[in-house]
Amino acid sequence: MSLENYGVLKGKPKDCKCGKGKSAHYQILVHDGKNEHRVAVNINSKIPPSELLYFVDDNFTHPITEKLENLGMGYKRLDNTSREIRLDYVRGGLFDISKMLPLPCDVPGPSNDLNDLIQKHVKKAVSSSDSIIYAFGERWGPESFLPDSFFGFRPGSGIHDIHMNQGNSPKWQGDDAPNQDGALLIHLPEENRWIAIFLAFQSQCFNTDASTGHCMPDGHKIPSQKCDDTDDASEAAVPAGSVKIVGALVNPTGVDVGKEAITLFNASPEDIDLDGWFIQDGPGRKSVLKGGINAGSGTRILLSGKGVMLANNGGVITLYNAQGKLMHEVKYTGKEVRSGWTIVF
Repeated sequence: MSLENYGVLKGKPKDCKCGKGKSAHYQILVHDGKNEHRVAVNINSKIPPSELLYFVDDNFTHPITEKLENLGMGYKRLDNTSREIRLDYVRGGLFDISKMLPLPCDVPGPSNDLNDLIQKHVKKAVSSSDSIIYAFGERWGPESFLPDSFFGFRPGSGIHDIHMNQGNSPKWQGDDAPNQDGALLIHLPEENRWIAIFLAFQSQCFNTDASTGHCMPDGHKIPSQKCDDTDDASEAAVPAGSVKIVGALVNPTGVDVGKEAITLFNASPEDIDLDGWFIQDGPGRKSVLKGGINAGSGTRILLSGKGVMLANNGGVITLYNAQGKLMHEVKYTGKEVRSGWTIVF
């Protein structure tokens, strides 16, 4: 089983409304140049725990963005022939799912709930003249005889299920499938920047079958709350932040392949074995490290081009130890990138 009309809506955001209640949705009015549509974003769960999991990347870099820019405005159904732009939280290298956190939908005060978080980014897109929003999910309509219930346009039309659509609890298991997850991506050309908003229910799991999208055994742990029973003395001896990413040559002079580099520094008083540690970029590509790094010293890692690649328009670089524990992370923007210069963090 799967969603019947999975696809992506591309258009200019024009208005928005916060959601309230047990089945709250944040509503976005989108115009595609010809017609209006409504994007209904779940911000609360009907079943406990009610708080959704979220992750926001306000400088999102991934090969999918170039493909999205080439799409025409309006809704595009994404069947198996469009696999390269279908989303999959588990397998797509979109972001680190262990960083998803629960957040209430609507609580008193500023900047403390999911309404506020989404509003911050959508309002910015509404006020920007050339911003574009991409909403991934399932389409409804057009409803020829019905006006939209929130914004009043005719015919009613929109897209929902703007969240992970696999690993569902039994009641919604019929919607499961890989490569059909929902999300909001916002392009701000004036800033040469993409924003990505990823959402999931706490009742969903992140260990799913690659064919059906159904939850695998022992798959219901919230990724941000995993218990790591494999910690050992060697891991405990190297706390996060001991080794830091202090520099990145993003745009070397001439050909980039084999010349991009990342500089690490060991701030601790002990020599550290880096065997099995790895560096990861925003799209999820990895480069495994070998050797060690002396106390109070640095080392320069040349990138072969077969793993981590550093995008000139900005990105994220993350360092993990051999057990997959986050040790350090840095971000850079396109404005910081200069040919032949190393960015210092």
